[in-house]
Amino acid sequence: MKVQAIKRRFRMSPQKVREVVRQIQGLNAVEALNILQFIPRKSAKAVAQTLRSAIANAENNHGLKGDTLIVERAAAETAGSIKRFVPKARGSAGPILKRSCHIRIILSSAPAN
Repeated sequence: MKVQAIKRRFRMSPQKVREVVRQIQGLNAVEALNILQFIPRKSAKAVAQTLRSAIANAENNHGLKGDTLIVERAAAETAGSIKRFVPKARGSAGPILKRSCHIRIILSSAPAN
């Protein structure tokens, strides 16, 4: 069984979030939460929040236990960008893209051994 949680329009570039998300892929869900606790990045807090939401979805909606869940897929997908402009020389303007991302975490129940 697969369960997912998505945090939409998180105001950080997907590139920065992917560095954190790659570290938890394939791990046990509880172990991944412990690892995220000690990563000193803003994105780690948002990924942990999404992971906790996915665990809660699995427990409340599907009756699974949090100990048996594995992070099958964790991804930071591109969301919309806020466009701003900064003044440049000779009356021109330079674009600034303030990027956002969607954090998607998919958990699966561990195979019974």
